[in-house]
Amino acid sequence: MERRFELRLEELLEDAVLDPRIPEGMLDRLEQFVEPFAARLTSSEQRQHAREYVAGLCSDVKRKNSETIAYLHDQDRQAMQKFIGQSPWDHRPLIAELAQQVGRELGEPDGVLVFDPSAFKKQGKHSVGVARQWCGRLGKIDNCQVGVYLGYASRIEHALVDVRLYLNKEWAKDKKRRKKAGVPREIRFRTRHALALEMLAEHGKVLPHAWIAGDDEMGRSSAFRRELRGLGERYLLAVPSNTLVRDLNAEPPPYAGRGRRPQVPFTRVDRWCAALPQKAWMTVDVRDAARGPLVVQCVKTRVRAKTDRRRNGPEETLVILREMQDDGTMKHDYYLSNASAETPLAEFARVAKAEHRIEECLERAKGEAGLAQYQVRNWSGWHRHQTLSLLAAWFLTKEDLRGKKMAHPTKAYLVSWMPRILSLRNSGSRNP
Repeated sequence: MERRFELRLEELLEDAVLDPRIPEGMLDRLEQFVEPFAARLTSSEQRQHAREYVAGLCSDVKRKNSETIAYLHDQDRQAMQKFIGQSPWDHRPLIAELAQQVGRELGEPDGVLVFDPSAFKKQGKHSVGVARQWCGRLGKIDNCQVGVYLGYASRIEHALVDVRLYLNKEWAKDKKRRKKAGVPREIRFRTRHALALEMLAEHGKVLPHAWIAGDDEMGRSSAFRRELRGLGERYLLAVPSNTLVRDLNAEPPPYAGRGRRPQVPFTRVDRWCAALPQKAWMTVDVRDAARGPLVVQCVKTRVRAKTDRRRNGPEETLVILREMQDDGTMKHDYYLSNASAETPLAEFARVAKAEHRIEECLERAKGEAGLAQYQVRNWSGWHRHQTLSLLAAWFLTKEDLRGKKMAHPTKAYLVSWMPRILSLRNSGSRNP
């Protein structure tokens, strides 16, 4: 092995050693963490079930649903299933507490609110919201449920804050299925963008931010961008590669001397990008990441984009980021923003990558906090499991931050040791 690789291996092995102070007292911290959320529930039994459920979501059980979590605590499954699916309690106060904590502990004036729809592949048609619809994770239309998530990202850390279940028009109008799934009467069909705006109205004031970000499912809607402009929000939203734009900085075709002066024609953003010379790209070092500095290449220009109704939209900034992939190909991401033309490319790159960090949050919540491992069919059960999973994911994030501060400023330590330690809850060991 070459000496430079030996040195790098030594560095990695040194980083892999867990500081014994990090897990110490973790179970006590988990109980203290759950308290302000449990206090929002009405009965002592509900509060105890909330503690047990969040602990189960952080444990190493393979399927993190009410049945397996009950068995983890040596309990009959019916009580836990009733707590999730039938017992009368409202998940919204717990979400409000979560938003306040995230804003207080991660908040920065230039923070980023990120909206990200995420699908859960499901069989059948009776579970609430299940329908054949676009499943972004699979990249096709399939049978699934879709949740629209709100995440928050700052330089400190990033976290999921809230979620809304999307009901398509067919589900929203089906009285029989609605009743069977316990969908509240006041719930009507709302687009994914309307659900995002609801969460913005509910939490925007407690989550300090200067930007709204989202994937191309959110950004493709010119109406959504118009709503955000009307609210005075600054956005950087991904758009599809076939979005039509007119480059306002380009030279128009020559004037023939009569009639209207010709304008620069509309073109797809990917074709506009393909015509750029190499010198147009600027390299930006976004931040340090686990595998080294995160570096992208960026370009921007002022444009008008075609709206949903094929009309000419207002002036916006087109931002394109590109990165080299492991296979040697170049990946391009396209964005539209209402930010001023003077906004630095480095700032656009920071916000764009904040949206990607919330995607990482979703993957982590699904992999470590049981976000996708529920076995519920009704409206209340879905939202309660999701809420408690968001709490579990927030606890993992807080522990991660604690570990970084004590051990290494750029490393995350929880993946391997957290579930194993939490599984000791039943053994009576308090300070592993």
